Amino acid sequence: MIKINENYKKLQSSYLFVEIAKRVSQFQKENQDKEIIRMGIGDVTLPIPSVCIDAMHKGVDDLSNTKTFRGYGPEQGYDFLREAISENEFKSRGADISADEIFISDGAKCDTGNFQELFSQDTIIALPDPVYPVYSDTNVMAGRSGNFANGKYENFIYLDSTESNNFIPDLPSKKPDLIYLCFPNNPTGATATKDQLKKWVNYAKENKALILFDAAYETFIRDESLPKSIFEISGAKEVAVEFRSFSKSAGFTGVRCAHIAIPKECKIWDKAGESYSLHSLWNRRHSTKFNGASYPVQRGAAAIYTSEGKKEVKAMIDYYLENAKIIRNAMINLGYKCTGGDNSPYVWVKTKTSSWDFFDSLLKNAGVVCTPGSGFGKCGEGFVRFSAFNTKENTEKAMTKIAHIAN
Repeated sequence: MIKINENYKKLQSSYLFVEIAKRVSQFQKENQDKEIIRMGIGDVTLPIPSVCIDAMHKGVDDLSNTKTFRGYGPEQGYDFLREAISENEFKSRGADISADEIFISDGAKCDTGNFQELFSQDTIIALPDPVYPVYSDTNVMAGRSGNFANGKYENFIYLDSTESNNFIPDLPSKKPDLIYLCFPNNPTGATATKDQLKKWVNYAKENKALILFDAAYETFIRDESLPKSIFEISGAKEVAVEFRSFSKSAGFTGVRCAHIAIPKECKIWDKAGESYSLHSLWNRRHSTKFNGASYPVQRGAAAIYTSEGKKEVKAMIDYYLENAKIIRNAMINLGYKCTGGDNSPYVWVKTKTSSWDFFDSLLKNAGVVCTPGSGFGKCGEGFVRFSAFNTKENTEKAMTKIAHIAN
């Protein structure tokens, strides 16, 4: 008989955003006349930049002509996009990442979830807490977690991100093999300085560990003193992989396009101590399981690096950052402590009740949806995350509704 992967039984309840959708759906059924303003999930609301739309139309037109038709493309991505990423996202900031070290995919969520397949089952995982659930859940599925007790999996090393350390985790006392970091952070909105990232790079080098660095929200960094890439840090190319996404920077949540930077210097080891190229291993996995992002979508992604594309993307990010500022100021004025919302699209708010109680109260009394912090980990209890990915009108309306029930 066919048998279940027993590790799936260790997953805790339903996926966070599925549970949120379930509660919102039930509320809508019972209150069909009430407006819902969604400020929970990080899905964008503004249209894709016009320069991207034009490029995608051109890409579709190419497929209608025998002279320009494209069938299967290179699994790693077309050179025109990889070269544009290399020049604009890395080399422009002093990070020497070449085009052939970049892999194009259909989403950073898929990439961060799939990347753990390269590592042994006994790999020791270090995760921020609170954490984007995909990091944790995919390693549970792979059998690395052990049992769940007291809000944590026994085999994971948790990097507590709390008020006391300004939501920037400290180096662990136990030695991990694989370290997940995300800055600007999801869900807390915290950002790391170059000195803070340097400590992690040095630690990884000293312990032969690997950092999986999620930079999906780097476009929101406006403080030029803050690093947008871990590869701005000396030595990072030996111990880090970076994940980026067009979902937030160019509004591609419904189009799907992302990329990973894997330096050729980055090594991992087998049980005998022989080193292997991580770049080559991922290339093997990627080529086996992925047939490449579509040609028109890659044309659209490349368009954001044109002069007009850069202007449109900046205007889009500025719009969402203004929403974040509105949320942050409103919640502070109501007496809540907040993190994020300046170099990040997320505002992390300390509640005066439990996370889910605050969520339910906000939904019931104001018709506003946020994300309960406890869904991101034990250290997220007592917090909620607000997303700036909505219209300015809805953002202002939501804050007015919250202020009304608070008074």
